Amino acid sequence: MKKLGRLFLQGLIAILPIALTVYLVYWLAAFAESVLGKAMRFVIGDDFYVPGSGVLAGFLITLGIGVLLRIWLFRKVFSLGETLLQRIPGIKSLYGSIRDMVGLFDASKQREFDKTVMVTLADENIRLMGLVTRESFGDLPEGIGDEQTVAVYLPMSYQMGGFTVMVPKAKITPVNMRIDQAMQFVLTAGVSAENKKEK
Repeated sequence: MKKLGRLFLQGLIAILPIALTVYLVYWLAAFAESVLGKAMRFVIGDDFYVPGSGVLAGFLITLGIGVLLRIWLFRKVFSLGETLLQRIPGIKSLYGSIRDMVGLFDASKQREFDKTVMVTLADENIRLMGLVTRESFGDLPEGIGDEQTVAVYLPMSYQMGGFTVMVPKAKITPVNMRIDQAMQFVLTAGVSAENKKEK
């Protein structure tokens, strides 16, 4: 019976990531088809509508936005929209948190504070993996940090949350790992194999 249970668990571990990925892709496709599909039916009519056009439209719109964001004028308009959105109470915190969290997975953003580090706790044998988010505190009130302090975000495993701690620079050790790899490693409690050194 125990052997059967272990076999079932191995099968579940193997199939669960695939199933969740397929479900997420299906949900996104169904959402695009539901929203954009109705809009396309309204524009071109049911006679010319082809099932799946909403998904294609969603892909093309997303691709188009990516292309337009390379244009300076469009980036300015987009930035203005973000500024207006962040002035709405409640929406500001939610949108900002989601944007910053998604930005952590964007390997194309090479900001100076995008560093993966190990933070040494009081017990020298325990270390936590984190992401340096700030090295300068000149624009913040006194008492938050100084020249010998850095702000480090410590993600929590298996959930979208974490802590921002101010630690002495002497307590951190740089790690040669991209931000997206570090997030994947921490969020999966170290199970992820995507933790190779960046070449």
